[in-house]
Amino acid sequence: MARAGATPNRSTLNTPRRRRVDTARRDELLARIEDIFLAEGFTSVSVDDLTQRLRCSKATLYSVASTKEQLVIAATKHFFGAAAQQIEDAVAGEPDSRNRITLYLGGVAAAMRRNSRAFYDDMVSYQPTAEIYARNTAQAARRVQELIDEGVRAGHFRATDGRFAAELVALAIDAVQSGVLLEKTGLSAADAFAELGDLLLHGLLRQD
Repeated sequence: MARAGATPNRSTLNTPRRRRVDTARRDELLARIEDIFLAEGFTSVSVDDLTQRLRCSKATLYSVASTKEQLVIAATKHFFGAAAQQIEDAVAGEPDSRNRITLYLGGVAAAMRRNSRAFYDDMVSYQPTAEIYARNTAQAARRVQELIDEGVRAGHFRATDGRFAAELVALAIDAVQSGVLLEKTGLSAADAFAELGDLLLHGLLRQD
């Protein structure tokens, strides 16, 4: 405790006051912040906007994260983490390696349908979120390679360079996310990934 008359620490002055909020309330706020950012991007949404739309005080908002930048990072991490878990849960319940790839790519497409072009542009322009996106895209490529290798071991797929196919998927994810591939083909994200899955499977199935 500072003694009477002592000069307040500068970091104390610059730190927003927080309010204790229970875990369920924090999770609810984070989910709603995530929805707003995914739909509209985050550079155009201020903290004041969030407090008005969420009908909470700044102190309550800062119980989720201490600054707007940290709110953006927390929401972005939560989105990718929750999407990855949901996709893996679906894949885990499917024993056939051919269907596992289709499920995985379909899950990616479903997650990306939540992302607006505004969010993508903001995400790739802001270094912390761009790094989160890059890590998750790389993880998706590694996961596709694992699924391909599983299919080869199961005898469903011919031996091939799984890394090439995985990197192709990573490029497709970015092209769909940015809107470039959708603009050129006229496909939706779901349709684009269905086509990608079809291409992968027909190129990988063994010809007996």
